[in-house]
Amino acid sequence: MSAGRGPSYEELAALVVRQAERIERLEAEVAELKRLVGQNSRNSSKPPSSDSPFVKPAPKSLRRKSGMKPGGQPGHPGSTLALVDNPNERERHEPGPCRGCGANLANAPEVGMERRQVFDLPPVTVRVTEHQLIARRCACGTTTCGAAPEGVTAPVQYGPRITAIILYLYVGQFLSKKRTAQALAELFGSPVSEGTVATMAKRAADGLDGFLSEVTDRIAESEVAGFDETGLRVAGRLHWVHCARTGKYTLITCHPKRGSEGIDDAGVLSRFRGVAVHDAWAPYDSYVDVEHQLCCAHALRELQAVADTMPDADWCWATQAADALVAMQKLVGQAIATGADAIDPDALAEQVRHFRSAVQIGITSTAARSNKVMKKHNALARRLTDRQDDYLRFTIDWRIPADNNGSERDIRMIKLRQKVSGCLRSLTGAKQFCAIRSHLSTAAKHGRNFFDTLIMLADGHPWLPAHS
Repeated sequence: MSAGRGPSYEELAALVVRQAERIERLEAEVAELKRLVGQNSRNSSKPPSSDSPFVKPAPKSLRRKSGMKPGGQPGHPGSTLALVDNPNERERHEPGPCRGCGANLANAPEVGMERRQVFDLPPVTVRVTEHQLIARRCACGTTTCGAAPEGVTAPVQYGPRITAIILYLYVGQFLSKKRTAQALAELFGSPVSEGTVATMAKRAADGLDGFLSEVTDRIAESEVAGFDETGLRVAGRLHWVHCARTGKYTLITCHPKRGSEGIDDAGVLSRFRGVAVHDAWAPYDSYVDVEHQLCCAHALRELQAVADTMPDADWCWATQAADALVAMQKLVGQAIATGADAIDPDALAEQVRHFRSAVQIGITSTAARSNKVMKKHNALARRLTDRQDDYLRFTIDWRIPADNNGSERDIRMIKLRQKVSGCLRSLTGAKQFCAIRSHLSTAAKHGRNFFDTLIMLADGHPWLPAHS
């Protein structure tokens, strides 16, 4: 610009171009920041616990209307307290004087009775059983001593029920070692140390080698299995908990690595030859000898994130794709519920067409890939197209679930433990915790309750699932 005169047309044009480029960069940054700030458990893989308590997301459930009223459905078994026919104790409460005339009613005829029952626990204290091993000397001079019952190996020790209660509180209900010891002292008057809790957990986990080997083999030999992973703080550092599961078996392991090294350490996916259900994380795709079912629930959250960036009044390709996915899941559910041999092919084809056309529009509308948000949306649309067969495999084989929610439920207990009691102090302790959780989760899937299962484990006879 020359001194004493205004800018030339060329200078102003160059300034406008620079400003336009800067505005475009700033708009891209704002869009990316809005996307990050707007992430929540409804439109991303973030857990609900990470949602701000002050800025709750709008109540838009990814579930579509079922047509049923809220609450318990017809035929749902209730769990309300009810009178029992044979109570443990009966206490009779006689009336006082007559309310009419004040006469004594001791010998008056009984004309009715109202029953009221109180369900409560008796005072619980620790019971000590002493085993006296009698030694007797024969006339021949040989002394013979009585044998202790199985499991009684020390002068003083805890029995299987106390051990089971400690494991139930520590592993089943996620109390820390300190609070587990405190709970036992306050509830039963039997103080224990944190070291005792750790020793019992180690002994229990050491007794599960046969169970873990058996479950690993059964999941590896299954036709369909789910896989997932999540972070866990161990010894102040981020480690990874890996889950492999079926409807009957759960295997949870802990490893410093998230990728293939940690997956292979579990010993399942490397020799699995069925259909692996997972969330499309890249390392799972490196196992080429398996077929894949990608989690539709994850896809629905990603599609919801795309829809959240659009004005409410505008049609959005992501909404149509999500509606088609949900409709296909409903078609499969209805066919299974009615005992049909196949889905209505015309209805399925229509929803597949809606899905493909919506995703294709998504690819076209984001083809410019001019900013991070558009690149992310374009990558999602391309993945939905390129891997359509892996997303829709559940429509062909009804043994396959459309989502990986089962794996997320199994592995969520580890995150809940971290939320309740913080990180675990050592990798060894984390592996022991995961081993016992694998045992309890598998037992629950076979209809067994935690406490009875833990008593068997503490008694040195861990429960094993029967061969089907």
